Amino acid sequence: QVQLVESGGGSVQPGGSLRLSCVATGSIEEIRLMGWYRQAPGKQRELVGDITRNGVANYLNSVKCRFFISRDNAKNTAYLQMNSLEPADTAVYYCNARNLDEVNYWGKGTQVTVSS
Repeated sequence: QVQLVESGGGSVQPGGSLRLSCVATGSIEEIRLMGWYRQAPGKQRELVGDITRNGVANYLNSVKCRFFISRDNAKNTAYLQMNSLEPADTAVYYCNARNLDEVNYWGKGTQVTVSS
């Protein structure tokens, strides 16, 4: 089992920045991939980006060059640095971890609101 706890959400004006953190506990040695998903009201949950244990990252097209994922394996923590935020980025952001057996674990989510 893996437990994930997100932090760092909040409200920001368009053009602002936020950094989300996700701390993993439990069977962390089994985690292969960590990532961030988001779900806006009335929309399906979508992958924002993910990162392998070796640091290879993958991003949703609409956030490329604005959002950056990093991972500190020693601290069992993944980060999502979000820059140049837009109202369309408003959503609940969920941390995800996938283990070697392709089992997914989820955090409870953190709200990000971008509004003037």
